[in-house]
Amino acid sequence: MSALSSPRMLSLWLPRFATDRVKRLRDHSRVPEALVVYGKRGNADVLTAVDEAAEGLGLHTGLALAQARAMHPGIEAIAEDAAADAALLDTIADWCLRYTPLIACDGADGLLLDIGGCAHLYGGEQELVADLGRRAARAGFAYRVAIAGTIGAAHAAARFGEPAAYAAGDERDIMNPLPLAALRIEPATVASLARVGLKRIRDIAELPRSPLTARFGQSLLRQLDRALGREHEPLSPRLPVAPYVAEQRFHEPIAREEDVLGTVEKLAARLGVALERRGDGARRIELTLFRTDGAVRRIAAGTSRPLRDAADIRALFEERLAALADAFDPGFGFDMARLSAVVAEPCPPEQIGIGGAEDAGELVRLVDRLSARLGTQRVRRPVALDSHIPECAAANVPAQINRDDGWDAFRRHRAEADLAPRPLRLLTQPEPIEALAEVPDGPPLRFRWRRALHDVIAAEGPERIEGAWWNEQGGHSESVGSGSVGSGNLARDYFRVEDRSGLRFWLYRAGLYRDLVRGDLPNAAPPSWFLHGTFA
Repeated sequence: MSALSSPRMLSLWLPRFATDRVKRLRDHSRVPEALVVYGKRGNADVLTAVDEAAEGLGLHTGLALAQARAMHPGIEAIAEDAAADAALLDTIADWCLRYTPLIACDGADGLLLDIGGCAHLYGGEQELVADLGRRAARAGFAYRVAIAGTIGAAHAAARFGEPAAYAAGDERDIMNPLPLAALRIEPATVASLARVGLKRIRDIAELPRSPLTARFGQSLLRQLDRALGREHEPLSPRLPVAPYVAEQRFHEPIAREEDVLGTVEKLAARLGVALERRGDGARRIELTLFRTDGAVRRIAAGTSRPLRDAADIRALFEERLAALADAFDPGFGFDMARLSAVVAEPCPPEQIGIGGAEDAGELVRLVDRLSARLGTQRVRRPVALDSHIPECAAANVPAQINRDDGWDAFRRHRAEADLAPRPLRLLTQPEPIEALAEVPDGPPLRFRWRRALHDVIAAEGPERIEGAWWNEQGGHSESVGSGSVGSGNLARDYFRVEDRSGLRFWLYRAGLYRDLVRGDLPNAAPPSWFLHGTFA
């Protein structure tokens, strides 16, 4: 969509939305002669929607339900369901995405579409309105559509005036003959204006502004200025607008997975050109497929690094479609596909063929394909955290998350510092063991873990890790040893030991005997032994 195109706002109003929703859920043979929807307003039940037959009987919104039944006992009355109405309006907004991504809800029964720069894709505004009307009528909705240069004028024309496509600059001619309620102001303000003889927009258009503002507030003239184009009124889309979009319409619907993937590759190639032009790459890509019956299918895939290669993007969606299996239901086929780079990041050119860049690229592609097939939360990698407590020093995060300071940096740091090796995997929580040492501060001679006795034949250590003195819990919530006070603050002496069967363990003693002797911790318990991990 061109940012230089003139504003063109389309207002879609569904005047019998609530009753149409009820009728769509029923067999045509069970549709009543007259249907009304009612809701609680204050202490009374009043009609909130009426179908065409009920309107022909003289019923209208705002009428008390008791009065309506007294007038026509045979009408069918259904309680309003605001949640169901909102869900259906969201569904309609989704299938209107085929026309433009700039869509906003307009009350509980209407939509606003910014079609500036989009109408030519359908052969013009009249053809776009005709296509929208055919789809709405086929779905069973009564509708009114108007197009104008401002949101206020389009809204007013659709709901209070003559639905049509008006040229930019005709806003005054559209608005002047309409009632003041078309300005989207409070009903109380409309009633106050009517009491002084002001009922049409033309009645206030030329009046002095200061007295009107002083008596009726700023909202009145602000809404008038917005409708006439004197003040810009932004459209707030219900969904974020992707920075890069490519789409394809089909003369004949497609349903085969291979055709969908071929379309993805073509659209990805077009996206790649736009991304490369700005030096960006896609980090999250969304495929939107529009079914002929109005249903919309969204399939999203994330990447580990900025991506713009069409073949790689196709491979991602191959995995996503394979993971969806039966959930991917083409129905009678898709008549439009849209590929969007929802999140993009700078992607500078990189040199290929030196320093193993191909291997790194293969690893990234593998992570992306596994994440697409299994889910981003199931493919994880360790990253280093800012803590010296072993169980808090690393965390498993989704592999596609970028972290400059990752597990490789953590391992390099330990290697450069010539620190003792650690197990690749730790227990969820250190488990207490019974240990016997030759000297109080020395390694254990034997220990019992999970009812099995292990005789130690070799030991290395200790590696001392002091507690976090600044944190009462030692930087973590684990309580090590019964009766210990502030166990996270206790120093730990770690040992790598091997038993007679060749198994290797990572043990530690929480607490120092010197603290007991000196009395530095009056309430401290004797040092305890724990097993924290095993070596492969």
